[in-house]
Amino acid sequence: MKEVSALQANAAHEIGVDVATKLNIFDPSYKATRSIHSDTTLAKSSASKNTKVGQGINIKIDVDSNTRMGISEKAVAERFSKAASRYDRLAAIQHSIAEQGLRNLPVRLNGVALDIGCGTGVHTQSLNNRGLQAVGVDIAEGMLALAGNNYPHLTFKQGSAQALPFDSNTIDVAYSSMALQWANSPSCVAKEIHRVLKNGAIAELAIMVSGSFEELTRARRVAQLPTATTPLPTGTTWYAAFRDTKLAVKRIITRDYVDSHSDMMSLLRSVKGIGAGETGKQQKMLSRQDIQKLSKAYPKIHSKVACFPLTYRVCHFRLEKHA
Repeated sequence: MKEVSALQANAAHEIGVDVATKLNIFDPSYKATRSIHSDTTLAKSSASKNTKVGQGINIKIDVDSNTRMGISEKAVAERFSKAASRYDRLAAIQHSIAEQGLRNLPVRLNGVALDIGCGTGVHTQSLNNRGLQAVGVDIAEGMLALAGNNYPHLTFKQGSAQALPFDSNTIDVAYSSMALQWANSPSCVAKEIHRVLKNGAIAELAIMVSGSFEELTRARRVAQLPTATTPLPTGTTWYAAFRDTKLAVKRIITRDYVDSHSDMMSLLRSVKGIGAGETGKQQKMLSRQDIQKLSKAYPKIHSKVACFPLTYRVCHFRLEKHA
């Protein structure tokens, strides 16, 4: 059996996971074939009704100087802004992940819901449909412009997950899907979520973690091309960040979502077309020869010759804030 760190053992104990058999929820090299659930009962939010969002507080960070492994929030925002008009058409797997996050929420909810990294506002509207006073926040101006046009009855604000433009103790439900992995610091994100949540409030977060895009990374290696994917924190890193802020981690589900493509160009467009190709540094354009090399490398790393899979490894976290 693999050696278990103190952090992993404590985490497994808290959320009811058998360390010997389910340690893979913390292992970035694990290839999941199904969702892995703990036996912990999901607590319902004690959110109160008739809560209004404050006007917000002015917190600013220098997104250029505060970077994780060379990632610039400014660059990420620009890339997603450019992708806004085509995002909903191309982001089928991202929407599937978001919908799973919505299904993970308790049936009975009320109060103010914050959609962090709301994008085009589709899932902010889904929260609103559940009777919540839903508000969206995103770093990308282009996404927010589209969200405002599509859902003019909802409120959308520009802001970073590391400096949320909301008063402390004003949010009953925090929700986020496929956005927080682009933040510079899991610790800053965790502190901000803790700050804005009311006591007894919950957060349901779907975060892409290390181990994603593994096929493309391996294919590049086989084709002797430089790595060009964004280095992502592990699930363990996010867990530690949440624990450090005293947020209770009630449940973790780690799941691999596989997006299949008919050819290499389709696969590459699926990443670049939705703005997810940001690495924080200038990348050399792939030549036709490079793409041919990748196409030939893919069959060498998996058995399905006629299929080009791309895996998104996602941790679904349920958090609670207690006094």
